[in-house]
Amino acid sequence: MKVSEAMSHPAVSVPTRTPLRQVAREMAEYGVGSVIVTEGDTLRGIVTDRDLALAALARSLDADEMIDSVMTSPVITVDVTDDIHVAYRTFRRSGFRRLPVLDGHRVVGVLTVDDMLIDVFQRLADLLGPVAWSVLEEPPGPPSADPRSRGA
Repeated sequence: MKVSEAMSHPAVSVPTRTPLRQVAREMAEYGVGSVIVTEGDTLRGIVTDRDLALAALARSLDADEMIDSVMTSPVITVDVTDDIHVAYRTFRRSGFRRLPVLDGHRVVGVLTVDDMLIDVFQRLADLLGPVAWSVLEEPPGPPSADPRSRGA
C-alpha cells in the first residue's frame, strides 16, 4: 500500500506571514489539527493545534503574531509514492503525529497517526474477519460447554 492511499488530502495550507488568529480559524473551519506553512509552492513548516495551545499561549504570544514564530521547521515528510511501511518507520523515528506528503516538492496531503490507525484496523479486520465468523458459527470449547447442546 502506498502513502497516497492512506493520506488525507488536500492539505490545508497558509502563507508564512499569516497571523496565529487566522491559523486557528482555518483549523476550526476545516476541522483539522494542523496546517502546512508555505511560501509560494515551497514547504516552510507545519503548525499543529498543540503548537498553538502550548507554544503560543504558554509564551503569551499575541493573536496577531505571525505563524512562523511557532511553526516547526524544517519539516519531516514522506513521499506520495512511499510504501506505507516507510511512513510507519518515519512516525516511529520522528515522534510526530502528522507528516506532510510530497509529490516532488509540492505538498499534496497530510498523513496522520489517525490515518495509520485506520490502516491497522483495516488490516486486522481483513485478518480476523474469517476467524470472527468461524467463532460466531461454532463457539470455542467442547460441545458440552455450549448451553444450546445441553438439551434443556
